[in-house]
Amino acid sequence: MGGWIPSIPLSGSVRVNIGGALVPLGLCIYLFVRAGTARERWRASIASALSAAAVLGLGMLLPDEPEAMPFDINYAYGLLAGAIAYVLGRSRISSFIACVMGVLLADIAQAVLNAVNGVPVNLHLGGAGALDAVVLSGLTAVLLSELLGALLERITGAVHAHAEIRGGQQVLVRTDRERGKDE
Repeated sequence: MGGWIPSIPLSGSVRVNIGGALVPLGLCIYLFVRAGTARERWRASIASALSAAAVLGLGMLLPDEPEAMPFDINYAYGLLAGAIAYVLGRSRISSFIACVMGVLLADIAQAVLNAVNGVPVNLHLGGAGALDAVVLSGLTAVLLSELLGALLERITGAVHAHAEIRGGQQVLVRTDRERGKDE
């Protein structure tokens, strides 16, 4: 719903939407700070940079007119950035961070390239409502990483662990997915 809140003008040609850019950015910062390990933060940072480059490159390769494309470009950004993030980090957290930051950084990079080439710049981060590329790419990436993770667990018969409280103490319980039994 925040995408429909009026954008905040930062300068004459730069505007930032609260729900379409600031809220997802704030969530990325929160998730980055709360990430489990320094390795996950490192992977999320690298995946964000690679996702930004991939989204920028994809945007340059595809036609300028959305009507000329047989699909919604927002989903393509999410799938591409989500795949990059999953390969690097294999977590929903790094996938979300990489997609949101990738799309925002790609938008900023495109505005800088336009300014350098003398093209008038109107940078509007977020603001396309619920179907904004930032929001859709983040959701697509999380869904993609969840589906790929579940699929890989099924294929490999991975052992899944979770914590439970037993007898007043926290116990790590391993579940063998093939047998469905606790060990």
